[in-house]
Amino acid sequence: MNKSILAATTLAVAAAAGTGSIASPKRVHAWYARLKKPRYQPPGAAFPVVWTALYGDIAATSAVAIDRLRAAGQHDKARRYAAALSVNLLLNAAWSWLFFRYHKLGASALGAAALTASSADLARRAAQADRRAGPALSPYPLWCAFATVLATHVWRLNR
Repeated sequence: MNKSILAATTLAVAAAAGTGSIASPKRVHAWYARLKKPRYQPPGAAFPVVWTALYGDIAATSAVAIDRLRAAGQHDKARRYAAALSVNLLLNAAWSWLFFRYHKLGASALGAAALTASSADLARRAAQADRRAGPALSPYPLWCAFATVLATHVWRLNR
């Protein structure tokens, strides 16, 4: 794998994670503690573990996909994958701002749905680039789909 591609995808993912974390509370704020949450919500400690693993997966799998596309001479597809990754990471970072910073529960549920669709598209594109990359990236849209259900339920409980 081209190390410069891996460095670029890692930096992009780290920038999205960092931007999202600026909006996220360092500790549970009173606002978040007062929210009604469904019983199936994972414990707070699960989120940083899951997201760290997913961010590593996104960076590595995206690097593989872009590298494979470039190696096959499909530079336009590689650029489109990189553009789709950029949009996905913007949606990813924006969710934390909608939910934690601005307390927009409905908008964050819609943002989670958009992120789910974008993540599924990214996994599809990865699978087209490398048959193993799609399944490797599949936990990301699955987690985002769960997050969409959770965010929607939190919104409905707190209207």
